[in-house]
Amino acid sequence: MARSIPDQPEVRPVTLDADGTPLSGLLAVPERSVPRAVVVALHGGGMSAGYFDSRARPGLSLLRLGAELGFTVLSLDRPGYGASADRLPEGLDLAGQTQTVRSALAGFAPGEARGAGFFLVAHSSGGRLALSAAGEESGDVPLIGVDISGLGSRFAVERRELPSRDGRGAWRKHWGALRFYPPDALVTSGGLVRPVPSREAGEGLLWPRMYPAIAARVRVPVRFTFAEQEQWWRHDEEAVRELLAPLAAPRAEVVRQLDAGHNISLGWAARTYHLRALAFLEECLLARDAAIPGPRTASAAQATPVR
Repeated sequence: MARSIPDQPEVRPVTLDADGTPLSGLLAVPERSVPRAVVVALHGGGMSAGYFDSRARPGLSLLRLGAELGFTVLSLDRPGYGASADRLPEGLDLAGQTQTVRSALAGFAPGEARGAGFFLVAHSSGGRLALSAAGEESGDVPLIGVDISGLGSRFAVERRELPSRDGRGAWRKHWGALRFYPPDALVTSGGLVRPVPSREAGEGLLWPRMYPAIAARVRVPVRFTFAEQEQWWRHDEEAVRELLAPLAAPRAEVVRQLDAGHNISLGWAARTYHLRALAFLEECLLARDAAIPGPRTASAAQATPVR
């Protein structure tokens, strides 16, 4: 008798309001359970929300995987991309992006629909926004932790090699070896590419100087992932020590993803990385529950089985 294949979670477009600025994105929600938490995915420079919803092969989408495991997953077009591009043609600096995204999340999934809170999964330039948002936590947007790929604090290339709005720069370094990607991944990924807003592009060059002060305000667990062929950022022992040292996070770690280039979520290793990111979320939830004194009763979100 043939086994039936369960329907995959639906991924649908969504638009959030951030004090009058529309932020577009993609949304997947668990179909048979109260969401355990909200995973917010933030794409890198020159990409869009679909970066975390690879359709090159089944199983590579973070949105579908997260929803299957009981989480709401929201992949946002960052300010200056998608629906906000016309309103913000030059984009926003990091502080402006932080305020805008936090405003959008404050009105998203109220009450029980948030589960335990928000967990940020970010790639490359989106990681700068994730860390900045984590450093300004408030009750309106309770954060559980942050998982970042493709971002360090020391460049591994010369300034002239960095990507620029006019298309110059060593763009090949985004990918690494082509064997890390499904054969049609580069073609299908072409539809995800967007112009990098000028304010974001200019400020990105300042990140190594900005990082220590931002890291010192982060007080939720943080995990950094470097691809085996990460070529934009240094991730040798000295660079890793410098990356972790300024963080005020209760837990911070660096891991490496084998068989991957910078664009991990578009490659064969996407599912492996996404599972590890969601496992880190599980560990953050477990640690937070363990820190609550006295006897505890599982919340509705925790007690509802995920099927």
